[in-house]
Amino acid sequence: MRIDVVTVFPRWFDALFADGIPRIAREKGLVELGVTDLRAFARDRRGTVDDRPYGGGPGMVLMPGPVFESVETLEAEGARAGLRPPARRMLMTPQGRRFDQRMARALAHEPWLILICGRYEGFDERIHTGLGAEAVSVGDYVLSGGEPAASVVIDAVVRLLPGALGHEDSAETDSFAAGMLSWPQYTRPPVYRGMEVPEVLLSGDHGRIAAWRRERARERTLARRPDLLAKETPSTEK
Repeated sequence: MRIDVVTVFPRWFDALFADGIPRIAREKGLVELGVTDLRAFARDRRGTVDDRPYGGGPGMVLMPGPVFESVETLEAEGARAGLRPPARRMLMTPQGRRFDQRMARALAHEPWLILICGRYEGFDERIHTGLGAEAVSVGDYVLSGGEPAASVVIDAVVRLLPGALGHEDSAETDSFAAGMLSWPQYTRPPVYRGMEVPEVLLSGDHGRIAAWRRERARERTLARRPDLLAKETPSTEK
C-alpha cells in the first residue's frame, strides 16, 4: 500500500512516520509513506498557494492550480513506479463524510491513497469537483488544518494492514471493531491499592472470560456510546 500526503506543513508528519505503528509497517515493507509540499507547486517565489475568496469574506482559500499539479505529479511518478493511477483522492475537511472504523477497514484494502490537507478557509470548490476527490472529516469540530485529520486516517488505516500489529487479533478486539466499545482490560498485579482484577479473568475458563468480555463491552457501550448499539446488527456479534 502507498499513502501520499499533500500539505503546506510537511514537517508535521515527521514524528508520525518516525514512531509507532506507521514506522513499523514501513520498515516491514507493508506501506510506503510520502509527503509532498504543496508550496513546491506555487507559481511565485513566495510559495503562494492561497488567495482571497471571490465574493468577499474573511480568510483565504487554497487555489486549485497547486493542488491539481501536485496530485497529477504524484500520480505520474506513481505510474512510473508501477502503481496504477488514479489513486483514491481524499480531501481532509470538516465538510466531509465522517471517518469511522468501517471506512478505515475499507481504505486498508486500497492500493494507493492521496490525502490532501485543507488550510485556511478551505478548498476552492473546483478541487473537489475537478479531481473527483472525496471529502472526509474526522469529527464535528474545526481544526486549524487537515494535517491532524490526515494523521488520524493514516494511523487508523495502517494498523489494519496484515502484519502491522504485534498480535494479529489486536485490531479485531479494538473499540468499534465489532460495533461496540472494548471491554475493561487488566494486567498485573492482581490487586492494586485494594482494587482487584475480576475473578473470572484469573479463572483460565476461556468460555466464561469471553462471555464476561461481551457483557462488559455491551454495558460500557450502553453507558458511554448508546448510539453504537442502536446501529448494531446481529452480524456484529461474536
